Amino acid sequence: MSTTQQPPAMTGSNNPDPNSKNAAKKEAKRLEKEAKLAAKAVKNATAAAVGGGGGGGGVKKVKVEKEKKEEEAPFVNTTPKGQKKDLSQPMASSYNPIAVESAWYDWWNSQGFFAPKFTPDGKVRPEGLFVIPAPPPNVTGSLHIGHALTTAIQDGLVRWNRMLGKTTLFIPGFDHAGISTQSVVEKRLFKSSGKTRHDLGREKFLETVMDWKNEYQIRITDQLTRLGGSYDWDRVAFTMNPSLSKAVIENFCRLHEDGILYRANRLVNWCVRLNTTLSNLEVDQKQLTGRTLLNVPGYDAKEKFEFGVITSFAYPIEGSEDKLIVATTRPETMLGDTAIAVHPDDTRYKHLHGKFVMHPFVTRRIPIIADTMVDMEFGTGAVKITPAHDPNDYEVGQRHKLEFINIMNDDGTFNSNAGETFRGMKRFHARVAVVKALQEKGLYIEVKDNPMQIPVCSKSGDIIEPILKPQWWINCKPLAEEAIKRTKAGELKISPQQSENEWYRWLEGIQDWCVSRQLWWGHRCPAYFVNIEGREQDQANGANWVVGRDLEQATERAAALAGNAKFTLHQDEDVLDTWFSSGLWPFSILGWPDDTFDLKTFYPTSLLETGWDILFFWVARMVMLGIKLTGKIPFKEVYCHAMIRDAHGRKMSKSLGNVIDPIDVIQGLSLEALHEKLYEGNLDEKEIAKAKAGQKKDFPKGIPQCGTDALRFALCAYSGGGRDINLEILRVEGYRKFCNKVFNATKFAMLKLEDSFVPAPQAKPTGNESLVEQWILHKLDIASTEVNAQLAERNFMSATNAVYNFWLYELCDVYIEAMKPMTDESASTTTRQSAQQTLYTCLDHGLRLLHPFMPYVTEELWQRLPRRPNDPTLSIMVSSYPVHNPDFVFEDADKQFDLVFAVLRAGRSLAASYNLQSNIQFFIHAKSEEEAILLESQAPTIVTLSKGCASAEVVRDAKNIPAGCGSTLVTSTIVVHTLVKGNVDFDVEISKCEKKLDIARMSLQKIAKLQSQADYASTVPENVRVANDEKRRTLEAEIATLESSKTMFADLK
Repeated sequence: MSTTQQPPAMTGSNNPDPNSKNAAKKEAKRLEKEAKLAAKAVKNATAAAVGGGGGGGGVKKVKVEKEKKEEEAPFVNTTPKGQKKDLSQPMASSYNPIAVESAWYDWWNSQGFFAPKFTPDGKVRPEGLFVIPAPPPNVTGSLHIGHALTTAIQDGLVRWNRMLGKTTLFIPGFDHAGISTQSVVEKRLFKSSGKTRHDLGREKFLETVMDWKNEYQIRITDQLTRLGGSYDWDRVAFTMNPSLSKAVIENFCRLHEDGILYRANRLVNWCVRLNTTLSNLEVDQKQLTGRTLLNVPGYDAKEKFEFGVITSFAYPIEGSEDKLIVATTRPETMLGDTAIAVHPDDTRYKHLHGKFVMHPFVTRRIPIIADTMVDMEFGTGAVKITPAHDPNDYEVGQRHKLEFINIMNDDGTFNSNAGETFRGMKRFHARVAVVKALQEKGLYIEVKDNPMQIPVCSKSGDIIEPILKPQWWINCKPLAEEAIKRTKAGELKISPQQSENEWYRWLEGIQDWCVSRQLWWGHRCPAYFVNIEGREQDQANGANWVVGRDLEQATERAAALAGNAKFTLHQDEDVLDTWFSSGLWPFSILGWPDDTFDLKTFYPTSLLETGWDILFFWVARMVMLGIKLTGKIPFKEVYCHAMIRDAHGRKMSKSLGNVIDPIDVIQGLSLEALHEKLYEGNLDEKEIAKAKAGQKKDFPKGIPQCGTDALRFALCAYSGGGRDINLEILRVEGYRKFCNKVFNATKFAMLKLEDSFVPAPQAKPTGNESLVEQWILHKLDIASTEVNAQLAERNFMSATNAVYNFWLYELCDVYIEAMKPMTDESASTTTRQSAQQTLYTCLDHGLRLLHPFMPYVTEELWQRLPRRPNDPTLSIMVSSYPVHNPDFVFEDADKQFDLVFAVLRAGRSLAASYNLQSNIQFFIHAKSEEEAILLESQAPTIVTLSKGCASAEVVRDAKNIPAGCGSTLVTSTIVVHTLVKGNVDFDVEISKCEKKLDIARMSLQKIAKLQSQADYASTVPENVRVANDEKRRTLEAEIATLESSKTMFADLK
C-alpha cells in the first residue's frame, strides 16, 4: 500500500470523492455494464448481418475473428540496485513472477538482513542461535536442480529461525573440487586448443583453472541469489582461500604429529584416465549379469573389451607333467602372480603344499601356499595370487610375505615386470594378448559367464585398477570409534532414521583413507622428502619425510632428521583429496585454527543439511575431523534430503538431457534454447543428439516460467523423508498457480480494506467476531502450530501442506467469500470493522507463515499491507513468525462452523447430483433446536458459499419441506433438501432411493449383529462402542430419510 498522502478532494452530495474506493468500485461496475451492453449490441448486429432473420438461405456466415489479446511488454526492473522497490502504483492485473521477484534480494542484502543480529551488548539473542554452513557447490559448472532443493530447505529453515527471533547465520561458499574441476578444465582445454596441461605447465595451467573458477563462482552466486538464499555474503568462503588453506595445512601437520596420518606403499584405486588415486567412495560398482562388451575411456571408440567372464588356465607344476588349474576375471594380471593358494584342508592339493609352479611367460617360480581364505567349493579350489594388483591378494601377500610385483605404469601400459612380450601394451590389449598366448602354449582351459561387479571411476567412467603406490593415509579407526560413541550418546541427531542406520554401519566398517592425489589443482601436500647426502633412501618410507606448516618449520625438522649431514628438501608434488579440505568446512569457514569471534560464537553449528549420497564422502569426515581437531561434533543435527530424479525416476545426467538448471525453471526456456545449452558442456556430438531426444520427449514445449517461489515451494512439498524425488515440472507450474491465487486473493481482499482502514495495535480478538471469523482465526492458529511443529521435525511436505491448505481451502475458499456480505454497505460498522480486522490478521499472519518457502511474493504483498500502529518492521523477513496464540483458540466455533460447512458441502453435492446451477433452494431440516438456531444464523454464509444458491431455509418440522425435493443426510439429526421438482424423472429417483436403502439396511444389519453379541460390552473398547452407536443412529436416520423421499416421489408421479 502506498504511503504517499493524497490531497483532500472536494466532497458534497453532488460531488463524490473520486479517490474513494466506493466511488471507484461504482464507476468500475458502471463501465463494465456499459461494455457488456455494447458487446451484446455488436453481437446481435453481426448475427443479423450474416444470415439472421428473413428466410433467404444461401447467405454464408462470416467468421468473426476474435480480437487478439495484446501481449504485455516484458518486465524491466527499474529499481536501482540495493534500493527498495516502489509500490506506490496499483497492483498488476496478474501475477508475474519475474516482476514480483525483482529488486527484493538486493534490498534485503543492502539492509543487512542476512547478517546475524545480536543483543545490544553483542551477545547471541535469548531466543537462541541457528547456524547452517551451506554445503559448498563445486566450481565445476552451474548449479542443477538438486542444489535448488538444498537451498530451498536450508534457506526455509534459516528464514523461519530468523523470524523466530534467533541469531541466525547462513554461510555461503565454494569448493575447488580437485578431480572434477581439473578434469573438466582439461577436457575444455583439449577441445578448444588441442593442448594438455603438460603443454601449459603447472603454473600456467593453475592460472587457467583459476579463471574457470572465477567465472563459475560468479555464475553460481547469481543462481544462489535468484533462488533467494539469505546468505551472509560478507563471510563467503572458498576452500583454497588463504585462511582455509591455512586450516588444511594445520590439519595435515597435526594429524601427522599425532600419528594418525602416515605414509605407506599400499594398494590404491588408480584411475588411468585421470592419472590419480581415488578413495573407495569415489568408485562405483557396475553390476554385470554375465559376458558384456564395454568401451573403455582412452581406447578407440570402436574397440570393446570383454567383462563379466571368468577365464580358466593351467600353470605347469615344477618337476612334473601335472598342471594346476586356476581361474580369474582379469587374465592380464597373471603376469604379476607370485603365488597359488589352496585351502589347507583341501585333500586334492595337500601333496602340493610348498611346491612351485612355473610361470609360462616370465622367469618366475611361483610357490603353492595354503590359506584359509580360499573357498574349496569355488572353481577348482586353487586361486592365483597377485598381491600388487588385487585387494584380497594384497592381504594374502602380507600374511605370507610374498613378493609384490607391480606390472603397470601410471598410464595403464605394462612395464618390464610383465615380460618383454607384453611390455608397453595397454592393459586391455594385454588381456586379449595373454589369453591368445595361453592358447598357443596349450594352457588355456575355458571361459564362462560370471556375474560380477567391476569398479568404475565415478568421475571419468574408466575401469579402476588396484595398484601399489606410496601415498599419504589417515588411520580412520580411532576417529570413527569416537564418532560412533558421541552419536550414540545423543550429541548428533541424524535423520531420516535410515540414514542413521547406514551411518553406524559405515563407520563400524571404515578403512584407512588415502588422502593424496596425483593432480595439480588443489592443496599441495605440506610434506617434504629429505634427501640426505650420501644415504640411500626410499621415497615410499615415511621415515624419510617431514611435514611443516611452512618451509621454515620443515627445514628445522629436516635438519634434526639429517643430523650433521647435508640435505635438500623436495615438496611432495601431489595434492590432497578434496574431502580433506571440505572435511574442515564447518569450522575452517569460522576461522579455525585461529580462535576467532566467529568460531567462539557460531561453533558448533546447528544443522548440516545435505544429500544422503554424500553422508560418508563428506559428513562422516567432518564429524571425525571436527572431534579430533576441535573436540566437538561440528553440528548438532544432520538432515539428509532426497535425491532428485527426473519424472521417470532416472538419475539426472547430462547425456540424457534431463539435467535441469533451476534458473530455466524460474525464467522458463524454449526447447530450442535447451538444445543450445547442451553445446556449453563437454558432450560429444553423439551424446548431444541423445540428450536432445531426451529433452524433446520431456519438454516438448520447453520449460514453462514458474518463478523462484513456486520452485522452492514445490521442492519443499516433495520433501517428506523419502530417498528419491521424481520431479515433474508440471507440478512446479501448479505451484505457480498457487502463487497466482495468493496474489489475486490478497489483491481482492485489500479492496475490502477501506482507505481509512487502520489495523488494530494488536492481533487480539475484540469479542465482536462472528462465527466464521472465530473459525478462521482458529484455523490460522492450527496452521501456525502445525507449520512450526513440522518444520521442527524437518517434515517439509507436511509444513507446506499446512500453509497451502490454510491459504487455499480456508482463507480463500471460505473466509474471503463468507465475509463479502459482512463488508457490504448494508452491514453494520461493527460487523464490517471486525471482518476487516480479522481479514488483515489472516493476510498478515498468512503471508508470514508462507514466507520461508516463498520469500518474494510474500514480501511483495506484505509490503502493500498497512502496518499496525507503532510497528517499525521494515521487511517480512525480519517480522515475527506466527506461533500458537491462545487468543485465537475457538474450539466451540470450530466445531460449530465445521457443522455448518458439512451442511454446505452436502448441499453443494446434492445440487451437483441433480445438475442444478441456478436458483437453488435449500431446506435444512434440523431436529435439534440448538442446531437449528446455529444454522439459521449461518444461512447467509451458506447462500454466499454455494454457487447458484438463492435461499437456505432452516425447518424444524419435516412437514414444512415442500414436495419434490431431493435429500441428503448430513448427520443423524440434520438433512438437507433441495427442490428438484420439474427437473427429474420420478421413477429414476425412486430407483436410486431403493438402491441406497438396500446398502443402508445391510450396513445397519451388520452393526446390529455386532452389537447383539453377548460379550460386546466387555470386549469392544468404549470409543468404538460410542462410534458404532453414532453410526447406527446415522444409518437409521438415513433409512428414514430415503423412505420418506421414496414415498414423496411416488406420490408425485
